[in-house]
Formats: sequence, structure tokens, C-alpha cells
Amino acid sequence: LRVDGVGIPDDFFALGGHSLLATQLASRVREASWVELPLRRLFEAPTVAALARVVEELAGGGRTQAPPLRPVPRAGDLPLSFAQERLWFLDRFEPGGTLYNMPAAARLAGTLDVSAFAAALGEIVRRHEVLRTAYAEAGAVPVQRVLPWEPLALPVIDLAGLPDEAREGAARDLVKEEGARPFDLASGRVLRASLLKLGEGEFRVYLTFHHIAADGWSIGVFLRELSALYEAFAAGRPSPLPEPGVQYGDFAVWQREWLRGEALDGQISWWREALAGLPEVLDLPADRPRPAVRSSRGAHLPVAFDRETAAGIRALARREGATPFMVILASFQALLSRLSGQEDLAVGSPVANRNRMETEPLIGLFVNTLALRARLDGDPGFRDFLARVREMSLGAYTYQDLPFEKLVEELAPARSTGHTPLFQVMLALQDARAGELRLPGLSVEPLDVDTGTARFDLTVSLEDCGDRLEGFAEYSLGLFDAATVERFLACWRVLLAGLLAETGRRTSDLPLLDAAQERQVLHDWNRTAAAYDREIPVYQLVERWARETPEALAVASAGERLTWREFQERANGIARWLLANGLEPETRVGVVMERSPRMIAALLGVLSAGGAYVPLDPAHPRERLEQQLADAWAGAPVRLLLTQERLAESLPADGVRVLRLDADGTPGGAGGPVSVPV
Repeated sequence: LRVDGVGIPDDFFALGGHSLLATQLASRVREASWVELPLRRLFEAPTVAALARVVEELAGGGRTQAPPLRPVPRAGDLPLSFAQERLWFLDRFEPGGTLYNMPAAARLAGTLDVSAFAAALGEIVRRHEVLRTAYAEAGAVPVQRVLPWEPLALPVIDLAGLPDEAREGAARDLVKEEGARPFDLASGRVLRASLLKLGEGEFRVYLTFHHIAADGWSIGVFLRELSALYEAFAAGRPSPLPEPGVQYGDFAVWQREWLRGEALDGQISWWREALAGLPEVLDLPADRPRPAVRSSRGAHLPVAFDRETAAGIRALARREGATPFMVILASFQALLSRLSGQEDLAVGSPVANRNRMETEPLIGLFVNTLALRARLDGDPGFRDFLARVREMSLGAYTYQDLPFEKLVEELAPARSTGHTPLFQVMLALQDARAGELRLPGLSVEPLDVDTGTARFDLTVSLEDCGDRLEGFAEYSLGLFDAATVERFLACWRVLLAGLLAETGRRTSDLPLLDAAQERQVLHDWNRTAAAYDREIPVYQLVERWARETPEALAVASAGERLTWREFQERANGIARWLLANGLEPETRVGVVMERSPRMIAALLGVLSAGGAYVPLDPAHPRERLEQQLADAWAGAPVRLLLTQERLAESLPADGVRVLRLDADGTPGGAGGPVSVPV
């Protein structure tokens, strides 16, 4: 038996099935047979025949089922979902933020019926209560308050009168201003729309959602409904769309009622075991130290994998009983391990969390985030590591109903303002065909909108475009420069090519550099041979540099900077001071100073005066310093000791003359600073 070319013995994943489609299949099995189908069982039985046997087995198994999702009375306020509650608290903690603004934009060319377009937008707001819901407090508890429907205001900004060269710039400025506008969640306006007219038959449409009311799947729902409604209204027909059976508020009530007691405990138990002992932070090599307070400033870079790589990923997934996402995730986690040197790490990944048919046509914040842990201990081959990633992913999908916010609350990891809890890097894979805007009489071109923000240290978001993978990398400007992230992505491409060519290689052996990069690192950058005049003392070389480039930077540390001129002046001042205090040729001078530019100047000053410096660590015990002073060099004791004012009192002084430097590196002592001309 075959239906649409698909037969009973055909493999679900070989036909292009993936985790999202598997979730939808499970929801349809539940709808048809009232059986809760774990995704793991679908991976074990991916054909119609095998799956039928599994469903028959589970039908008598007594697995705990979630209650049905049904409409609830609208007698008063409704609770927030767990995810909404977190965003509400974040908005109260940092009012006026735009980190959770979700922009979407498109270029329209052709004949646009502006009235029909505005009416279609308004109808979507009427259909979906979440787009006209205010978030208020009732007894210190946040609640959803559905507002009566009002037509959506669609401002039309006419830029056609501007000179040609000024229109695009004005449009970009308006988009930037729109993205920087915060939402007032108490007002109930969580969607903004604007239309820009750039000329006859040329428009830009911009939509901005607040994440509390929508997620990535919601944008697809929105675009499909907008397409259907505009086509109908432009032709003078009524809405062709059926009314939603439930609303997002019904889901929030259902989630609160179900995720408690035994159902909640079972979810938490699995996650607690899966993430036990997870390191607090993933330390990628960054351009700047991690700030005490995480910055939300970010930027984007494009990411793309060609047709050959995309095909190789799918082929490897089929051979190993995995999904393309699992292969991409495993390669990404292997890259992060190599870059950070950590064998235990977690990567966040969003899941649609629409595992009930009733939620699929809704707009709202359903998306959940999974912390997918990777363990690379024992240096596994990539095939073995992929098996570990597959096992973790299947378990996470099985227990994906636990909201991330509830997971963080239950695990209570060490909280820090400098990084996000549980993971700091995110990976997402979406279907690019999930939602397209199709308007009769118009060509539609989606536009990328860079919000200038980053929710994590690094987020890689890819779209499956059929024959290739495309997307972007969003990174924190508080940590990374663009060039660093570009190197990360280049290493990832090389690593992927290496593992696809030889899947049995150990993860530690997977290449990160192509042939040209390897030659540059190992050979070109190591060609350091140079001719030096070995007869010129170092202090004379410093004099030459000070003479030729007096204002160039010579020494820098912890905010203190010395030019070559300043460096030579300080060293010469110390040298003359040492000579004035009895330094003779080849006299040993102990230098007990903290590491700083002034310490470097002191060492050079000793050499310039004809002495020999003996570096001593101020952190060593007094007894250790006494031993070093007594027998510093072939039996010759140290007679002069150069140090800092605040260290002098703790140093041994028997038989040693202690000379002190003030905080600015100038000579000084009990009698005050000694002025020595340079």
C-alpha cells in the first residue's frame, strides 16, 4: 500500500523527517489513538508498520497523559505562561529594554491595496487574543487581560518625494528608530506595523512583535494568515479562515494545571540528572574579558553551508539514525570544545513546543529552550560522539514540556549578571519554508533586520533551504570582534568537511584550519629569523628607539602606559640614582617589585648603571628572600635592594641597602624623593 508515493516499509527519516515533524506526528497519534508516543520510540520504529506495533503496545501501557487543551471561561484575568512570566519580570527589572523586540520586514513591489492590507492585519489581531492582551498586576501577581478588539493602526509614511539617493537612507533610519522603541506591556499593544512608500509601486512593510506575544513559529502563522486574508479582502470576499478553537490564554491555564505534581516531578527529575555537575560557564577565546554585567549589544554575520555540505550532513544523519540537526549540533559542540578546551559543555536550542495539534495554528509564546549537554570525555570518535548527542537530544525532546524558566528555578544554578544560566551559546535550525508572505499582484522580498542586540554570547541560527543551509551568527560585542567570530565559523566549516570525509576520526583530530591557514600559522607566522647586532647592549637599543620613535608605545600593563621617551627617562633616572648611591660595576641589585612598567624600567636602569639585576618575587616568604639575597650569584651577595614603598617594610634589610621607588616609578625614600637629572 502506498499513499502519495509513500509506502508502509518506507523510513520516516529517510523521507526527510526531522524532530519537528516527529513532534507533529506524535501529536497526531495522540489525537487519533489517545496514546502518548515518546519521540525515542519513533526513532526506534521509523516505518508505518513498526510504528503501528509500537502504538498498539503503548495503548495498554498506562503512560501518564496530559489533559486535553480546551477553552476556559473569560470571566476575569488569566495567568501568564511560564515563559511569559519570565519576560514580564525582565521587563519590570529593566523597563524600556528592546532585547525582546522581534522585527520582520519585507520589500513589496507592485500594486498594493493599502486598505485591504490594513484590514488583514486588523483581522489577525482580532483572531488572536494574545495580540491584544495587556499584562497587568493583580495582587502582586502578573496576569493576562484580554482587551476588546480595535482596528490596527497602519501608519503610511510617504518617502516618494525625497531624492532617489536619500530614500533608502531615510527608510533605514526609520527602521532603526522603530527597532529602538520599547513596548509598554501594560497597554496591550504588543504588535506594531508601519508601511513606507518609496515610489510608485514600491513599498516597505515593517512589523515588530514583542516576544511575550509571539515566537518564530508565530511569525509563520502570521504571514500565512496575512496572505490568505489580503487575497480575500482585496477581492471583496470575507475571511476564509476558520476561527481558532482555543487561544493562547487557554494554553497558559492548561500549562499551569498540568505541570504540577507527578507530571512536573518526572520532568524535573530527568533534567536534574541530565545536567548534574554541568560547568557554570563556557569560556570561548574572546577579545575582551567577560564584563561583570552582560552587555546586550550585538551584531550579525552571515553563515552559509554549500550544497555539498548540506547533502553530506543529511547522508550522515540517515546512516547513523539521527537527524540533520543532531549532526549539525554534534559538529558545533565539537567545535566549541576544541575552541574552549572544555570536554563538558551545554548548548541551548529552541524547540517549537507545539506538540499538541490545537497549538499549531496559534500565535503566541510557545517556544521552549533546551539545554543540550555534550560530553567529550575519553576523546570519542565523531560517530560515537554523535550517538551521545542523539541520546541526549531524544531525552530532551521527551521532556521538552518543562519550561526553561521552571528548569532554572528548580536547578538554581549560581546566578551571575555576567552570563546567562546553564548555557551561553545557542544553536537553532529552522525550515525556511515554514512561513512565506504571498500577496497577489505583488512580488515580496524578505529583508534582514539587525536589531543590534544579542541575547547570548553567541547564537547561530540556520535555515534549511532545501539544497543548502543559510543563516546568521549573532554575537555579543561585549566579548567578540567580528573577525574572531568569522574565524570561529571558518573553523566550523573546515571541521564539518573533515568529519564528513572521515566520520570515525576522534573529535580531537578533526581539522580546524584549511591548508592555507595551517601553512600561515605553522610556517609563515613562525618565520621570525632576523639579524641582530649581538654586541649592542639592550639599554643602547632602547636609547635608539627612544630617539627614533619617542612617542610610540613601549610598555603597557593594567592601564599604565609608557612611551619610549618616558621609558628611557625613567630607566636613566633610576640608573643615575643607583650610581649616586654607591653602585659599582657588576654589583648585584635585587629588584623586588610587582609586575608593572615601572618594574621593567627598574631592570633596565640597573643594566644602564652597569649592575646586574636579581629578580625577586615579593610573594615569596621572607625566609626565601633572605636566602636569595645572601647567595644570589656564585657566592656574591646582594648589597642593594630596589623595591616599592609599600613593600619595603616586609623585606629583610640586614646587610642590604634598601632603595625605594615611589608609586610613579621615581626614586624616593625616607628622606623624600631624590631628584636626579636624566
